[in-house]
Amino acid sequence: MRLARNDDLNTSAKSVLVFFLSLTILLASACGPSRVATPVSRPEQPLQEVPPQSVELERDDLSRELLVQAVQNSLLYYERLPEDRLFKFGPEEVPVSRMKRTLETFLALLVESHSWTELADSVREKFIVYRSEGRNVEQEVLFTGYYEPTIQGSLTQDDHYRYPIYGVPDDLLKIDLGLFGTKYQGTSLVGRTEGNRVVPYYSRDDIEFDGKLAGQGYELVWVADPVERFFLRIQGSGRIRLINGEYVRLGYAAKNGRPWGPIGRLLIEKGLIPKEAMSMQAIRRYLKQHPEEMAEIFSYDPSYVFFSKVEGGPFGNIAVPLTPGRSVATDSTLFPKGALAFIECQKPVFAKDGVILGWSSFGRYVLNQDTGGAIRGPGRVDLFWGSGPFGRIAAGHLKHPGALYFLLVKE
Repeated sequence: MRLARNDDLNTSAKSVLVFFLSLTILLASACGPSRVATPVSRPEQPLQEVPPQSVELERDDLSRELLVQAVQNSLLYYERLPEDRLFKFGPEEVPVSRMKRTLETFLALLVESHSWTELADSVREKFIVYRSEGRNVEQEVLFTGYYEPTIQGSLTQDDHYRYPIYGVPDDLLKIDLGLFGTKYQGTSLVGRTEGNRVVPYYSRDDIEFDGKLAGQGYELVWVADPVERFFLRIQGSGRIRLINGEYVRLGYAAKNGRPWGPIGRLLIEKGLIPKEAMSMQAIRRYLKQHPEEMAEIFSYDPSYVFFSKVEGGPFGNIAVPLTPGRSVATDSTLFPKGALAFIECQKPVFAKDGVILGWSSFGRYVLNQDTGGAIRGPGRVDLFWGSGPFGRIAAGHLKHPGALYFLLVKE
């Protein structure tokens, strides 16, 4: 649900000159203050081959229909790519043709098999299994969740709907540093021009509290609740339910390039929410009970997300619809986009009123169809839970260790 846009890059001579004049300033700002998330290690080989028999591939707990849908969506992504496009898959560089063959083979086995056990036996015979090295020597991966929120809103501003959700401003620049040298390959900076300089783009404070974008026509919709607006940005997409009952779907379009500041950590460090009770619901509850603290807490996170109106979806970073329970977000710099994977984790057990009674272990085939600013390193996975109250509760409370495996068809 963090659909990335291919921003236009100004390649004129003037822009190149401006870039070099201000590169030092932007690099300094990109490092960010010490309050932001600690940098994660970037392993040379984030995936290691393991024996297929070591993974309980017969444990899948969801319907086959959702799995077929998710696989077909990843195939749509691969169909748009040239056949010689390479994906880093552990120690191998795999062409898109083999990535497609992996999904096509798996889909055929899924249709032919009569049980998860039969499918697992076939997968062990025909596929190579790689495990993420995770975040520690036990190869643990921390799983969190996300969902598609629904917020009441309006296309026009009034005394009730006072808080705007912005589209991408015209002055937002995204500079691909790879164009200026191989050592910058894969990195970019976001900023704006100020006279003959490129400077960091406006922070959350600048936009939300100083009104730097107000009245310039970038408002897509207006909402009544600033807390729900904040969580919409965290999720990366959502639906706005209008007064007439119609819906407007918003998708991630761009970010302001500022570093992410985890407000959950701030609330723990200040002793406002105990670490063991931390969840999205706990943060939401605290903010609504202490509206006078919202500005200070929101300002801890200077990053800002801009949206666009979209049809269909919600979409991930490979521009295909996400499938509830079957789509995951990982670090797109480490793991192959669109790839078939298998996860082992915990899921909530609900009472009829939506209260979580406990957690049970599960296994599941998933597709790597998304990424996120906080999903960094080989030890993080975000599981998409869909929409609705149960999706919100599950996504808000999932913070459990598990394992991540990727599957690749044998040559």
